[in-house]
Amino acid sequence: MPDCPDTLGRKVNPFDLFLLNEGEKKITEKPFAGMSNTSDFVIMKEDHTIGNLLAEHFKQHPHVMMAGYKVPHPNVPEVLIRLQTDGTVTPREVFIDVCKQLVASLGQLAQNFTREYELRRMATAGEQDNNNNGAGPSGKP
Repeated sequence: MPDCPDTLGRKVNPFDLFLLNEGEKKITEKPFAGMSNTSDFVIMKEDHTIGNLLAEHFKQHPHVMMAGYKVPHPNVPEVLIRLQTDGTVTPREVFIDVCKQLVASLGQLAQNFTREYELRRMATAGEQDNNNNGAGPSGKP
C-alpha cells in the first residue's frame, strides 16, 4: 500500500498505525509510585475503543479501586490505562482476568451472532423457494 500524507504533508505508512514494529511489545506495565497497588499500562497501536472498553470493565471488577484511560495524543496510536486495586490482587492480575472475561464474552457474542445469521439466511432461502414455486404465504398457490 502506498504511503499517505499526514496533516503536515509527510508520508506515513497507514499500517504503522496498527502493526507493531519488530521488537515492540503490545502492552507494557509500569508500577505507579504515587499510589499504592497502582500500575500504568501502555497499549501500543490502539485508541479510545479499547481504552474505554477495558476501563469500563476494570471498574466492574470487585478488587478495583480506580481505573481510567487516556490517549496522550490523537496522532499517536497508544492508550495509557491506570489501574489501582485494593491490594488483595495486583493490577496485572486484574488486567489479565478482565481480558480473559472479555475474550470469553466476545466469543459468545460471535457464536450467537453466527447462529442468528444462519437461521435468518435459512429462513430467507425458504421464503424464496416458496415464492419461486408459486406458493403464497400459507404454502398454497
